[in-house]
Amino acid sequence: MKQEHISSPGFESDSDDLLFDPRVRGAMSQFALDEDTHALEASAAVRAASHAVERLRARGADSRGLSAGALDILIRLSAGSDDGISIGDLAQSAGVSSRNVTGLVDTLERVGLAQRVPDRIDRRSVRAQITAAGQGWVESFRLPTQAAMSALFRGFTPAELTQLRHLCLRLIENQHRIEQHRAQATGPTGTAP
Repeated sequence: MKQEHISSPGFESDSDDLLFDPRVRGAMSQFALDEDTHALEASAAVRAASHAVERLRARGADSRGLSAGALDILIRLSAGSDDGISIGDLAQSAGVSSRNVTGLVDTLERVGLAQRVPDRIDRRSVRAQITAAGQGWVESFRLPTQAAMSALFRGFTPAELTQLRHLCLRLIENQHRIEQHRAQATGPTGTAP
């Protein structure tokens, strides 16, 4: 069944009625010396889609005074326990450094959306916790975000969204394997043996 694609930014459909970007295909074909470009085109499409999602997400967060990174941490805090979440756990779940999360929590603290609280078990540690104002901020952001994501993924079936999520997470797994391999190959000093 042929789908109708509405004025895409220069995209075309191939013989299987699947979208591709002819500019990317041409550039990747030249780069790959006319070898197979499937992985290169897919990588470019993932990058472009990621930028599109982040632009939409950032526009909503920026209009409310938060960066996309601070928004991500605030949402994670809103889903966390009443005791808060350690900086290390936030960093690990967000896939960024603890130093990065520390700066984002500083930002959230300055605007009253999060606070640092003592860890109940380890008195030397602190945890980040969402404030009532932060929870209110998240609640006011929820419906517009859901509407924006619904619009962005309009026309996708639940099965397609599940498959898209699965494929993206497989990319992350592969990237993680590459990093592990590189770390083993370079050793603890970061240089090849």
